[in-house]
Amino acid sequence: MSKLLYKELRLAAHPNLYVFTLLGALVLVPAYPYGMVFMFGCLGPFITMGYARETNDLHYTALLPIGKRDIVKGKCLLFAAAQLAQVLISLPFAFLRVRVLPAGNPAGIEANAAFYGFGLIIYAIFNFIFLTEFFRTGFKVGKAFLLAIVPASVVVLTMEVLAHIPAFAWLDSVQPADLLRQLPILLAGLAIYPTAMLAAFTVAAKRFEKVNL
Repeated sequence: MSKLLYKELRLAAHPNLYVFTLLGALVLVPAYPYGMVFMFGCLGPFITMGYARETNDLHYTALLPIGKRDIVKGKCLLFAAAQLAQVLISLPFAFLRVRVLPAGNPAGIEANAAFYGFGLIIYAIFNFIFLTEFFRTGFKVGKAFLLAIVPASVVVLTMEVLAHIPAFAWLDSVQPADLLRQLPILLAGLAIYPTAMLAAFTVAAKRFEKVNL
């Protein structure tokens, strides 16, 4: 498994994947819609998959002494590594933001527990749809992206809009009592993300087995 990920990071990943992963630091920017952080977390893997198609990465990988399921596994690992790294990179900046910008974020939701729970759900939706659709053919990157980014964007928009509705003001808070109310959303994200990734691998691998490279 580690060798598969190493190969993806060294040979298949587009440089933009690393740049977009580092954009987790955007949670420190004042008056910025932080939902865009997760959109970048979807764009990075998408660009990498397009880059892999243009460089015939799937054909190259198929020549290695591994099966088609391992090819899919490598891509799933790459998606997860980039997205979870983005979340981890953002965390210290989220804590720092509370200290240096205590007034809150007028542009949308705060970088709080609910924010990260929603983010993991956004990743889960995007990854499942994109990976299962892409590995249906092994080359239709654009179609897979369009099918995946629309529902992911809906969740981002919903998250940002809810933060402006008075009845859901607790979603836009970093107060201890409100963070406890947000905990179920975070736990839901923590449960949904690995479940979706496992399901994406299972379905995508089964579909890719039928593709003639």
